[in-house]
This record gives sequence, C-alpha cells and structure tokens, in this order.
Amino acid sequence: MRLSRTVQSILSHYESDTPGSKANLARILMTGKLAGTGKMVILPVDQGFEHGPARSFAVNPDAYDPNYHLQLAIDAGLNAYTTTLGMMEAVADRAAGRIPLILKLNSSNSWAPEKDSTIHGGIDDALRLGCGAIGFTVYPGSPFFNEMAEEFRELAAEAKALGLAVVLWSYPRGGALSKEGETALDVGAYAAHLAASLGAHIIKVKLPSDHLEQPEAAKVYQTTGIDRASQAARVRHIMQAAYNGTRLVVFSGGNKKGADSLYDDARAIRDGGGHGSIIGRNSFQRPRDEALAMLSQIVDIYKGKA
Repeated sequence: MRLSRTVQSILSHYESDTPGSKANLARILMTGKLAGTGKMVILPVDQGFEHGPARSFAVNPDAYDPNYHLQLAIDAGLNAYTTTLGMMEAVADRAAGRIPLILKLNSSNSWAPEKDSTIHGGIDDALRLGCGAIGFTVYPGSPFFNEMAEEFRELAAEAKALGLAVVLWSYPRGGALSKEGETALDVGAYAAHLAASLGAHIIKVKLPSDHLEQPEAAKVYQTTGIDRASQAARVRHIMQAAYNGTRLVVFSGGNKKGADSLYDDARAIRDGGGHGSIIGRNSFQRPRDEALAMLSQIVDIYKGKA
C-alpha cells in the first residue's frame, strides 16, 4: 500500500503510536473512493441497539439484514464500516479483506434514564473478527462520564498495544446540558478536545450550531471574536479544539434529513478542514439506489468536484 503525501502528513501527527495502529489508520485512509485524500466517509450501524430495530430499520426493511449494510458500504466505496458485536459477527467473514472494520464496543439504549452505556464487545473480539479499529462512545455531561472515560482509557490502551486504531464518539448529553446545548459550539469544541485528550485517533462529534451554552465560555467567545457565523467557521473551530487540526475528526449525519442538507453539511465540513462524515440513518434509511447516489455525491464533494 503506497501512502499519499496527505496521509503521510496525517500519520506524522500520531508520534507515539505503534506501527500497527498507524497501519490500521492508513488502511482506513487509503480505502475506497476517497483513498489518499485525507477525507473519510464511514457507515455506522449501531442504531438498532441505541433506538430499537423498528425505529432504525422499518422504513427500509432490507436494513434488518446485517449483510445489507456491509454491502452498501462496500458498493459505495466507503472508507470503513462500523457496527456492534453481533452484527459484526454476522458479516465479518464476508467482509474480510474488502473494507476496514471498526468494532463498536459500547452503546446506550432508549430506556436508560441517564446517558450511560453497556460494553458489549472487547479487544479480543475485534482481533478475532479481523477489525482494524475499535469504537467507543462517551457522553460528556452525563453523571456517568467519568466512569465511561475510565473504561475507554483501559480499552484504548489495550487496543493500541495490540496495534489497533481507536475511534471515539464524543456526544455531550445529560446532566445540566439543555437539548440545544448538546450541539452548542462551545460544548462541541469541548467534546472534541476531551476526545483528543483521552487519546482517540479518530474523533466523532456532531455538527455544531451557533448557540453558546456555558456562560463563562460564552464570554470568551464573545470577547475574543471566535467566528461562529457559518457552519464552515464552526467546523474550523472544532478542528482547532482537536489539537489545532492534528487529530482526525469526522462529523455525524444525525437524524434523517433531505439530501441537499447533507450536501451542505459535507461542504461545510470540507471547507472547515474536517476529515469527513460518518453517516448511518441518512444512508440505510433510504432505498439502496438512492443511498448510493447520495453517498457518491458526498464523496464528490469531499473530492472538490461538487
């Protein structure tokens, strides 16, 4: 595998990591239609665990089949596919050598009174199934955040020691945060910085709004003139928070929305210096042909062609 200069530059920022972890990061960055560009589009499918199967898949019944998602990611030319243990076990044999796999090790569920998570997979599972990376979610703001951060630290240390890459979903929720505050710019930047500080190779956060949630932080934003007028400017600030753009950051697609909104999001991520998108429901809740066309357009946007 010959690395592009862009990918070599990205890997150079991970100075303490083993050749194994860097190799797995390189495989993700050098796979699919965006190979070598430094941009990524990843398909995540943990929504059945998080929200329930009907809410996740009934709109497109083909999506009840784990193999549907794997084939969608492969046919769309995406960088990687990530899912939970049981779904990964259902597809890992077919996936071998075709697309990088990220095993999601924990998830929340709709019945949890506060944002907590269940660990349902381990490092040994990731290795057994041929995954090149693990994924984990933390909820800054939740009363369980410290516990989740400590769980992640132990899993991440083991994964890195064995040459795996580490992806961290950092989703502020719970506690004193308002619903609007979950996507506030100051909160999103804090979440990205927390993920970088916890040692994630790839950080997943939500696209931020221009809302400021924390009064003390809002004063700093206003007095220093941090630009939050456009989505691209807000993405640029998130990248600043992720060690001045030296950590890979991808942004979630969120709830199902119109294709034009997704294209606008992708352009803002591209123009703000983000590394790409991780798009679940907006992919598999569409008919297959429509999803493939949408993902192709997003890839073209990241290539600067649209």
